[in-house]
Amino acid sequence: MTMSIDQLRGILVECAGGDADALPRDLVDVPFEELGYDSLVLIETSATLKREYGVLIPDEQLTELRTPAELLALVNDRLVPVALASHPAGD
Repeated sequence: MTMSIDQLRGILVECAGGDADALPRDLVDVPFEELGYDSLVLIETSATLKREYGVLIPDEQLTELRTPAELLALVNDRLVPVALASHPAGD
């Protein structure tokens, strides 16, 4: 199980209360600061990721992320073990 950039885009827009059409189509490497996303948006995004996907991102790690690509990589790194743990081999 992996998250796509479009899924992350939807979560970011929802958490920022913004308009998806206002974001650049290729936002992967655009810094959060340039997107107008501050720490509050990222904290809300982190809470949504925890609630909907079971992915926990500590606040100190969250503040180190600079782009959606970095966030997406972190989420996908944490989704794989969760998916494997919930579906052990042989089930």
